[in-house]
Amino acid sequence: MAKLNIIIAPDPVLKTKARKVEKVDDRIRKLMDDMLETMYAAPGVGLAAPQVGVLERVIVLDVAGKDEEPRPMRLVNPEIVWASEDLAVAQEGCLSIPEQWADVTRPAAVKVRYLDENGTQREVEADGLLAVCLQHEIDHLDGVLFVDHLSPLKRNMIMRKLAKWKKSQAA
Repeated sequence: MAKLNIIIAPDPVLKTKARKVEKVDDRIRKLMDDMLETMYAAPGVGLAAPQVGVLERVIVLDVAGKDEEPRPMRLVNPEIVWASEDLAVAQEGCLSIPEQWADVTRPAAVKVRYLDENGTQREVEADGLLAVCLQHEIDHLDGVLFVDHLSPLKRNMIMRKLAKWKKSQAA
């Protein structure tokens, strides 16, 4: 396994729609393993392939708590096939927008269809943190960042803070 570099906004790669994966093979499995290693090291609860410069529809996540056994999920070509009408607000952050957080409104529950690491089609129903994480990471596959769900004023404030953070990291 290898730790990958996480792309930081406003890189145009993060705004690009990812391609469908045609075949789940060893290359995709290695990518998912490397993405999990990168996500855990960051630390984060989800990571999409575009965030590491790979424009393919692959996400990994693990919403296990600090005192729980890890429960990594590997999803290829995930798609939301149902979303609840009920909405929920959750504070979101992103490894590609470090140290910035905001309240985002999304459907409270979703059903997602995907291929697992063996290429088997599966579905998962989710609410709470898992639903938020699935929607956030699937957004990445479509070139959407959590700040795109905010008002222009809030989005601009976060992106200005991010630019300052990037300058401080470079110094």
